[in-house]
Amino acid sequence: MNRENGLERLASEKDWDILIIGGGATGLGAALDAASRGHRTVLLERGDFAQGTSSRSTKLVHGGVRYLKQGNLSLVKGALRERGLLFQNAPHLVKPLSFIIPSQHWWEGPYFATGLKFYDWLAGDLGIESTKLLDKEDALKAIPKLRSKNLNGGVRYWDGQFDDARLAIDFATTIWQQGGLALNYIRVEELTKNNGKVSGATCVDARDGKSFEIKAKCVINATGVFSDSIRKLDDQAAGSIIKASQGAHIVLDREKLPMNSALIVPKTTDGRVLFAIPWHNRVIVGTTDTPVNTIETDPQPFPEEIGFIVENAQNYLDITIKQEDIKSVYAGLRPLVSLKSGKGSTAQLSRDHYIEISDSGLVSIAGGKWTTYRKMGEDVVNRAEVSANLEARTCVTKNLQIATSQPSAQNEFVHPNLPYSIEQIEASIETEMPLTLEDVLSRRTRSLVLDTAAAQTIAPSVAGLMVKKGVIAESDKEAALKEFETRPSGIPKL
Repeated sequence: MNRENGLERLASEKDWDILIIGGGATGLGAALDAASRGHRTVLLERGDFAQGTSSRSTKLVHGGVRYLKQGNLSLVKGALRERGLLFQNAPHLVKPLSFIIPSQHWWEGPYFATGLKFYDWLAGDLGIESTKLLDKEDALKAIPKLRSKNLNGGVRYWDGQFDDARLAIDFATTIWQQGGLALNYIRVEELTKNNGKVSGATCVDARDGKSFEIKAKCVINATGVFSDSIRKLDDQAAGSIIKASQGAHIVLDREKLPMNSALIVPKTTDGRVLFAIPWHNRVIVGTTDTPVNTIETDPQPFPEEIGFIVENAQNYLDITIKQEDIKSVYAGLRPLVSLKSGKGSTAQLSRDHYIEISDSGLVSIAGGKWTTYRKMGEDVVNRAEVSANLEARTCVTKNLQIATSQPSAQNEFVHPNLPYSIEQIEASIETEMPLTLEDVLSRRTRSLVLDTAAAQTIAPSVAGLMVKKGVIAESDKEAALKEFETRPSGIPKL
């Protein structure tokens, strides 16, 4: 990927079949589907790819065990199928992971195992390994720091794990390989119309401030938690459909919490799920479903969320989490769809996706989750073809291999606490279109998530590499460092 070449193409190719707004999992999935069908496809993201929700997930590819309890079997079965396809299409980033649900009473193990064996069955020929009951000794072998008092045993089941931001970047790379165009830092200012029908958009390049217009037979709004803002560009009277929920996470060193399997506590003190998941030699501990009334571009965990995570983790694990143990924190907003007014728990809102076509032809897709990105893309492009009278073409993403653009680390790491080499960082700067230090340190590498202090330490050297590669001017280097240093990244006091 080369941004300058992309901008030249954008200037020369005036008419597109499909313009997609939003560079998260949903938009990238839709663009990948459309481009691989042969439609002339362009995706525009106002910030960086996966800068919002799609880089702030729990790093799980899963069917959604808790939706079994809600009776939404079609959602679970569909998500399990998509999980299996991801294992096949992106094996470099998506791996199986075992999960332990601890039990404190003799009946809890069989109770959970019954539902999880049904979960296995729903996965069919795309399943992983079978659910098994564990005794106390086996549960402690998997997670040595499980609090042994009152521990009866547990249940082991399997789901998937991935690197969300890296997969998003690989999606963008694959879109380019399929003949599409995906560009970051292009902001849609206005939707243009012809005879009352959406016909494109007026856009601004955040890099130089230049404005330009794009024409397209169909415009797809795939902006996640910001879906309502684009819907209101189309129709100021459009009612809101997004009800956001925040998930908060803390990151610990693997030495602090050694584990061979992930931990899932289905019901904590207030009914929310708690999880602890090994990832990149760290452990992510967190929870989901804190309702929020304001949709922020860069959401931060609430102090009470961090307190809740720490308190409940210490209830189930034989550890004491201190301030200095927390390597980083992050929060992400889930774009839940609510078509009814009124209050209620976001935990009860489904992750099913929702597609809407306005009177002017704007196609909006919202809801869903990372695991089902491919099916969401297939569904929305199918609808777009009909709505915009595009030639109907067969979806090919079920068997489409996702490209990988980041080389493996060959030489010494750039920092002893980070698993990245200078060669990897240079390759990302050259081929993956990062424009800011945060792009490199948060999403091309996961340095900010893995260890905030380490990321801050290497920021000057990474800025130097960006100057060397012509992404940042030497005269702008100090300003870039200052912008990076002042971004919200503090760890709330315990």
